[in-house]
Amino acid sequence: MKRIFEIDPHFKVETETPHTDAAFYDPRTEPFRIYGLRYENGMFRRLPEAVARSVNEGVYHLHTNTAGGRLRFQTDSPYILIHAKMSGADQMPHFPLTGSAGFDLYADGVYERTFTPPPGLRDGYESAAEFDGRAMREITVHFPLYANVTALAVGLSADARLLPAAPYRDIPPIVYYGSSITQGGCASRPGNAYENILTRRLNADHINLGFSGSARGEDAIADYIGGLGMSVFVQDYDHNAPDAAHLRNTHERLFRTVRQKQPDLPVVMLSRPKYRLTAEEAERRAIVKATFDNARAAGDKHVYFLDGPALMALARDEGTVDNCHPNDLGFYSMAAALEPTLRDILG
Repeated sequence: MKRIFEIDPHFKVETETPHTDAAFYDPRTEPFRIYGLRYENGMFRRLPEAVARSVNEGVYHLHTNTAGGRLRFQTDSPYILIHAKMSGADQMPHFPLTGSAGFDLYADGVYERTFTPPPGLRDGYESAAEFDGRAMREITVHFPLYANVTALAVGLSADARLLPAAPYRDIPPIVYYGSSITQGGCASRPGNAYENILTRRLNADHINLGFSGSARGEDAIADYIGGLGMSVFVQDYDHNAPDAAHLRNTHERLFRTVRQKQPDLPVVMLSRPKYRLTAEEAERRAIVKATFDNARAAGDKHVYFLDGPALMALARDEGTVDNCHPNDLGFYSMAAALEPTLRDILG
């Protein structure tokens, strides 16, 4: 029996780069710029290793997943190659491998293609993207959402020009803290995670602190977040609180820890993004809303609240893969709901 790519060549995944004349670069060097990640002890990470270890086992395991990472530069190369080394990539039946382990390529703010990992991905892969002709382009590459990247090389035509990309607007990054949904599960590709959509629309940097199943509002992560330079904090960990009592005991405490360190920081509180709520989910929503209401009652003018049904208003009941994790439509709906609030905050 023939395999699908033998019938339809558009399904073929190229795992080797076809250009032998390419010059390869380390994207941690100028004029490349990496956002949303640090490089420490041989891996890209979303927060310092010591901090991750102090929070919980899940955060330590997941902090090397490169969700929210972006590489930016300008080039007139007619092609771009990547050679990625990975120490692990989570592969799930309801989450496309292009989302968990793919790199997304945008040129001048427009999606071009995904550097697609091969079936049976183990320790990395090579991939190529071709452009239609030679022209100077501003490139953004979104890193994988659920993979550990230990090294990345970028290949360009040896005679290509290479320049820094225009910087994001001159403000500190937006910081998002939350669950697997915050991390990006289950977008079909990294550029469709809601934070990445918003960063492109707002031209504002961000840091993704979404930890699948592991965002529980501990004091250690609250202290770390409170010390970050940020323009907005988006607090979204309803899903990972083990029960309503845990959420009640930690949600306002986390907010107060951050608020004590940054009295004028805009804080946006989200309840779980779901269009129809069960009784328990409605109780959790009320707990999140109570943190907001208490802050407003105390005179805090820098807090905002968006509830789950509003976040999924465009997608309604069609916005998830499993009645929990958003699909691309769900993430689009979340970005659309958050964008007006963030634009109002940022001015």
